[in-house]
This record gives sequence, C-alpha cells and structure tokens, in this order.
Amino acid sequence: MTPAAPSSGALTGLKVLELGQLIAGPFAGKIFAEFGAEVIKIEPPAAEGKPGGDPLRQWRLLHEGTSLWWYVQARNKKSVTVDLRKADGQEIVRRLARSCDVVIENFRPGTLEKWGLGYDALAAENPGLVMIRLSGFGQTGPYRDQPGFGAIGESMGGMRHITGFPDRPPVRMNVSIGDALASLHGVIGALMALRHRDARGGKGQIIDVALYEAVFNMMESLLPDYELFGEIRGRIGTGLTNIVPSNTYTTHDGKSVVIGGNADSIYKRLMHAIGRDDLGLDPELATNVGRVKRTAEIDGAIAAWAREHDLDDIVAVLKDADVPHSKIYTAADIGADPQYLAREMILQATLPDGTAIKLPGIVPKLSDTPGEMRWVGPALGEHTDEVLRAIGYGADEIGRLRASGTI
Repeated sequence: MTPAAPSSGALTGLKVLELGQLIAGPFAGKIFAEFGAEVIKIEPPAAEGKPGGDPLRQWRLLHEGTSLWWYVQARNKKSVTVDLRKADGQEIVRRLARSCDVVIENFRPGTLEKWGLGYDALAAENPGLVMIRLSGFGQTGPYRDQPGFGAIGESMGGMRHITGFPDRPPVRMNVSIGDALASLHGVIGALMALRHRDARGGKGQIIDVALYEAVFNMMESLLPDYELFGEIRGRIGTGLTNIVPSNTYTTHDGKSVVIGGNADSIYKRLMHAIGRDDLGLDPELATNVGRVKRTAEIDGAIAAWAREHDLDDIVAVLKDADVPHSKIYTAADIGADPQYLAREMILQATLPDGTAIKLPGIVPKLSDTPGEMRWVGPALGEHTDEVLRAIGYGADEIGRLRASGTI
C-alpha cells in the first residue's frame, strides 16, 4: 500500500504525468517525485505473453524478476497501466492531463501527435500545462525524426571525442550520462516554466530538450577554443586539458589517487608536501598559464612521489596539506563511506519480498523541504484503479477497460 503523500516537500501540490520509458523521461519524473510531486507513471499493460511495463523493469541485475535500477528510478511514483495505442487509453491520458501541472514524455517526435496527445491537444483543455519533451535531436531540425539514445547524444554533443586516451578509440562512461543530463535540463526548464506560469498569467509552455544539446551544454569552451585558436580538444587520458596539475597517479601499492592541485595556492602546498619546493616556489609556475607549459615536468614530479608511497600514506599527507584528493571509489567504498552516511546519501529500504537493500540518497539537499524516499518503485499497475477512480471512472468502466486490454 502506498504511504500518504508528503505535506512539506518543495513540490508538494504539483501533479506530474510521466509518459515514455527507460531513462531520460523517467529520471526527470524521479526528481519531481523525490521532492513531493504526485507523479503518475503510465506503463503499457501486459498483453499477448509480453510482461508489459517500462522495459527498465528488466534491465541490469534482477531480484525476483525486477531490476534493482527500477526500484531507484521509479521510487515515489504511482504506476498506472494504459495502452496508449487504444482510443480509450488516449482518453485516459487526456483526462489525467486536465488536472496535471507537468507532462513528461520521451517518445520520438510526432508520436504523441499521432495519438492525439500532443501539447496543443492537451493544452487546449489545460492552458497552464507544462510539457517536458526529451528526444535525441529535439522537436525541430533535419534530424528530429531520427532515433537517438544517450550514447548518440554523448557522441554528437562532443563528450565522447574528449574521453579516453589519445592512442585509443573514444570510450564512454559506464552510466547513461547523456540521458541524465537531458533529464536535469528538462526539470530545470519545467521549474522555470512553472515559475513563469504562476507569476505571469497562468499559461504553460513546452520544454524542448535534445540529448545532444544537453551534453553540448557541458562542453565548456570547446567551441570558442576552436573558433579562435583552431584547437580541437582531444583525449588526454586521466588529465584535464590546460589545467595543471589535475591527474590520476599510481601509488606504490598499485592503487590510484586523484590529485587536483591546479589552484595557485594549492599548487604551492602540494609541491611542499611532496618535497618539491623548487617547483612550488618557481615564479614561472605561479599561475596555471606557466604550469601548462611545463605539464610533463610537474606531472612527472607528482607521479614519482606517488610511486614511492602507499595510498593510505598519500591520503594522509594530502589531507594534512589541504590538497584536494581522492582514491577512486567502488560501490563497496561508497556504501561504507562516513561522508556518504553522514549526509544520508545511503538510504535503507525494503523490497516487496522483505529483502533489505541500500539505495542512493537524494540530491540536492534542501534545508526546509528536503526530498525523501517514501516507497520504492511500484508493482506494474499498482495504482491503476486508484488513479482512474480519482478522475471519475467507475468500477464498471474500469472493468470494461481491463477486459479490453486498455489497462
């Protein structure tokens, strides 16, 4: 049974309808749900031997037939099964959208319009509606009709070209970073649109987020560097182009440590800590501009020092010197780390079969209206009857819709 909705979440009172599946759209819905919004997730019902539901339910590692990722991505949401290809299913969505503040969708452009569920159709009955539209290439332009996943957005947005080592093909992060970046931009856009709606006349609008554009927005000065200097930023392995020193170093015991000594005062402290005041007090190296010219020399000095000491000793020295540093964390490190625990970034939860599990905490931290995990991802269609009754469907009509396979 779903616990009561929060009374003090920052987004309490907002109603969000989540269409689409997998990563980008549902990640945006997760953020709304964590901060108190009522998020109604539409999923396809089981039919003709198919299990139904968001395919994410079956992705990665499964426990009792359900993905652990699902329990994170869908927490605090209500699951309602609706076949959007059926006229009755489309009518359910229209009726739901009349009372919603936000609709989230990540179908290929034109799909909602084909079903009579595009923004113009829904906003005609609810002018204050805000719609987040997440797609590979956006709702306009010559690529709009092409399919696009996060990996494609990362490639086109410039991220893949600069990731990895120069003598090897580009690599990807082992997470769906392109989808997550698009989701975050979608939520930011929706909150701005809601602010505008509530302050200036009540009219909603469309938030059009292309995955490649969300990635491109993270690329710093990549484009102007090329335009003015002809520099095409490439892969440099574990370093950071023209920022010195900032790198990963191998320790005496064969582990890795990340050291960021690129601020001028920190650089001096770092060089003193490793016994290289000759470099720390060198006036040519007092600023990053000078250090970039002697990158190999500086990195070589730090690398030589790291090779002589075990990780724990290095961490102790750098902590005393007030130099930013970190070992490279695994999931095991994260789950036991006192900083994660102190900031409630590791939440204890119970799966439907009673299994205890740790799940990621909630970001950002709001002082007065923090987010919370009220329940883990719901069972398929767990809230269908509850939600349909709330918008006027009676028991007989719900029975008819279920018999027809609409829900």
